[in-house]
Amino acid sequence: MNIKLVESLAQVVQSLSPEERSLLEEKLKAHQEQTSAEGKERPFYETATPAEWVKAFQEWAQSHPRNQPSLSDEAISRESIYGERG
Repeated sequence: MNIKLVESLAQVVQSLSPEERSLLEEKLKAHQEQTSAEGKERPFYETATPAEWVKAFQEWAQSHPRNQPSLSDEAISRESIYGERG
C-alpha cells in the first residue's frame, strides 16, 4: 500500500467543497456499482458446457414424479384434442 498516496488523497478530499464532495461520492458509487456488476457470476445458460446441460436436464427430468398414470389412447387422440377442427 502506498501510504503517501493515501495521505495525499485524504488531504485532497478534505479540501473539497460540499458540491465537489457530492460529485466525488456519485463517481465512487457509480464505479462501485460497475465493478460489482462486472464481478457478478454469469448465468448458467451462458457458461454451461454441453455436458453440463445434459447433466442439468437429466437432474431436472428425474426430479419429476414417475408414478403418474399414463393418458389413455382416447385422451391423446387427434379427435379428442382438435375435435371437429381436426
